[in-house]
Amino acid sequence: MSRLLVRSFAVSIDGFGAGPDQDLQNPLGVNGPELMEWFFNTRTWRRMQGLSGGETGVDDQIAERGLTGFGAWILGRNMFGPVRGPWPDESWRGWWGEEPPYHTPVFVLTHHARPPLRMAGGTEFRFVTDGIHSALAQAREAAGGRDIRLGGGASTIRQYLAAGLVDEMHLVMSPVLLGRGEELLHGMDLRALGYECAERVSGERATHVFIRRRADRAS
Repeated sequence: MSRLLVRSFAVSIDGFGAGPDQDLQNPLGVNGPELMEWFFNTRTWRRMQGLSGGETGVDDQIAERGLTGFGAWILGRNMFGPVRGPWPDESWRGWWGEEPPYHTPVFVLTHHARPPLRMAGGTEFRFVTDGIHSALAQAREAAGGRDIRLGGGASTIRQYLAAGLVDEMHLVMSPVLLGRGEELLHGMDLRALGYECAERVSGERATHVFIRRRADRAS
């Protein structure tokens, strides 16, 4: 069965997965881009932007692995765009231009229905209004046995963790302090939910921590 994986989700030292006041000008929240400095310097990121060069060490290797081999993605609505409430129209087509980086079906959690949106390069956004379990079931069907990446944001990851549905979570511990923003793990007892820290890898600009569901709690 497809695994549900969190990959390359950056968290500040004080526990925030995004900065405060997310909007069109600040898609990661105020100061949120500081979380991603480890990624912006990699060859993987620069190649995605059509640029040459970039760092090729541990951070780059982990970043590249986190973008390959997936058959579907799941995103919270805020990860798709800044629009809140009912969709005023279908003009917003995501943050990424006409060819998003997913190249698979992407299931977007929302309370407001919208027709599927097909983009260049194989990405198709499908909007799910009946909850996290439905989104996961649809993603598993679409993935065809390949793994599913749970892209965030923090609230969406918290919901799947609380339900015990995440098989493995890779957190990038970025050496920054945000002060305010979207907390990822505050108030969550991951040990009681069946998770353990399984691996730690030191990169050039961040520390990579892999949290896995214990074997006795695996599905």
